[in-house]
Amino acid sequence: MNKAIQLIILTLCVSLTMASCQKAKNREIRSARADSVIFAAGAVMDYDRMQVLIDSFAKTGDLNEMDVNRWRGVLTYRQKQFNASEKYYRQALESEVKTSQDQKNYNKCARRLSELLLVRGDYEGALKVAVHAVKRIDETKIGSDIDYAILLNNIGCCQLNLGRDQEAKVSFENARQHYVNRWTTDTTSRGFQEAVLGTVYTSQAYINTRRYADAIYWIDRTEMLLDKYRQCADARTEYFDEYQGRIEVMRAVAMESLDSTAKAAEAYRRFQQTAYSKTAAGRINGNDYLMLAKRYQEAAANYSYLDKALDEWGTDLSLDNIQLYMLPKYMANEKIGRKDSTLKIGQRIILMLDSAISGQKINATAELATIYDTQGKEAEIAQKEMKLTQQRLWSTGIALVLLIVFFLIYTLHKRKSAQKLAEAHGRLEDAHAKLQVAYDQLEETTQIKERIQSELRIARDIQRSMVPNAFPDREGIDMYAAMTPAKEIGGDLYGYMLQGDELYFCLGDVAGKGVPASLFMAQANRMFRTLSSEHMKPAAIATRMNNALTENNDQGMFVTMFMGLVDLKTGHLDYCNAGHNPPVIGYPPEFMEVESNAPIGLWPGLEFVGETIENIKGVPLFLYSDGLNEAENKEQVQFSDERILEILSDQSLDSAKKVVLRLMDEVNKHRDGADPNDDLTMLCLKIN
Repeated sequence: MNKAIQLIILTLCVSLTMASCQKAKNREIRSARADSVIFAAGAVMDYDRMQVLIDSFAKTGDLNEMDVNRWRGVLTYRQKQFNASEKYYRQALESEVKTSQDQKNYNKCARRLSELLLVRGDYEGALKVAVHAVKRIDETKIGSDIDYAILLNNIGCCQLNLGRDQEAKVSFENARQHYVNRWTTDTTSRGFQEAVLGTVYTSQAYINTRRYADAIYWIDRTEMLLDKYRQCADARTEYFDEYQGRIEVMRAVAMESLDSTAKAAEAYRRFQQTAYSKTAAGRINGNDYLMLAKRYQEAAANYSYLDKALDEWGTDLSLDNIQLYMLPKYMANEKIGRKDSTLKIGQRIILMLDSAISGQKINATAELATIYDTQGKEAEIAQKEMKLTQQRLWSTGIALVLLIVFFLIYTLHKRKSAQKLAEAHGRLEDAHAKLQVAYDQLEETTQIKERIQSELRIARDIQRSMVPNAFPDREGIDMYAAMTPAKEIGGDLYGYMLQGDELYFCLGDVAGKGVPASLFMAQANRMFRTLSSEHMKPAAIATRMNNALTENNDQGMFVTMFMGLVDLKTGHLDYCNAGHNPPVIGYPPEFMEVESNAPIGLWPGLEFVGETIENIKGVPLFLYSDGLNEAENKEQVQFSDERILEILSDQSLDSAKKVVLRLMDEVNKHRDGADPNDDLTMLCLKIN
């Protein structure tokens, strides 16, 4: 009897076990089918269908909790909703791992999450995820060489950025060994392609952390792997050119940083021979070397493709991307003297900053709403199943509530009518009182405004008294100057000092407008006169002024200046240009070639470089601030350098005063009623 019972129990256990195994097998089949269908939708970038499929398979149970969160992570990653993607991958990793397939999916999620955190700069977080995943693979023995390789590569990048160089080296070498295992056991070229991509990331990590000698080592390995990949019959040839281009750019950056200028230039020349270098993405990546090599002209030309590259990458101008791309574009154009382009880029950066800040807030809110919406769908499914049984109860309850509300409204209506009448009377009295206060404030504000305008008129008169209105009345000297502030007071200046046969003169432009600029202008003007009286050369004057004006300059004010010293006997000109617009000289007129010294007041300890012209007798010299060439009309069209040269070519302008007054008149005509966008100052000098 006992044996019979044991036999029955054993039979039941075997049956239950077989049923359980069959059920698990069926779920794996359904899960695999669901994965393939979702993958197919993603392959053609039909993200709406991916969302519908994920929700549907979640409802039917074909996907478990980990599968659902993993696919939602994939979907939001492809939609560039990286915050949402990170959240879903975290939820997937928190799910219970029951089967070997669950462990494989766990590995995929850990690879992607550690990569997201690494790109975001959360090296500690990325390291924690990747290290834990590697530990699980070691314990369960479930994981491929590519899982190991990618996770170890991410670990190495984190360690490198955290200053743990030796540990990073070990991680990278271990990752490489798993790449080797992959390509030696894989019958396709996929292993070589993954190894190339992994070593590209390793090389870039060393470049980003400025460990250029190590970067060269890994760049060489990358190139060797690319050569092996080329030899595979099923290799994807479209990758060859791009990978080769990226290798050459990284090599150029590393060599230039290691002062191997010739080798860097040769690597960049090889990069230019690739088709990748002609693409928008290639041009922008090539600028990593061009900016480092100070080849700003070429970099500025490449940056004209920036919008196209960002569009191809699907990248919006976030705060990070403004820093990565727009600021170097601004620098490249500024370095080659493209003032109009620099100004436009600067204005665009300012507009983009506001949009980027708002965009980040909106994107974060939208991603969070997407998460809640998706999670809400799961709750909605459960609610719909209960809906039919609850409708009758809801109908009865609502009818009862409406009846009670009706009596409450009827009872309160009379009370509120009386209260509203009293409140309206009170509001009328409050409005009258506020109107009286506003009238008093308006009268006080008008008085304050009139007082400020009066004080500004006095300040303007004081400022004008600081610059000379009379010019040297001496045979052989023809000089005239004029200054027109954009506001009541400005930051431009000009001046001269005649000492025997030495004529000092200058013209400058303080950064900014208004009261702060005028105060800085007064300091600069006073110091120029003081140092000129000591018979110093212009370069020495600029050096002394810079040392003085950089002290306690917390506001970062600075002034661009052109200073000259003429020997009236010989016509010899000593001059120093401190970041100012190049003067126009001679007839036919042309812009002078001047040394690119820094503006005065930016950095202490600079030694300014002076230059000379042997004889300027009979040669007209014209100085100006950028309020002339950059003067704008209502359509924001600038007056331009070309227009200046055209007017100065007029032979009828036979005196310095005629030159200045003619240009003043032409600028006013060009503005055509538009408000001045900058202070305007001009000085013309002829030594006969």
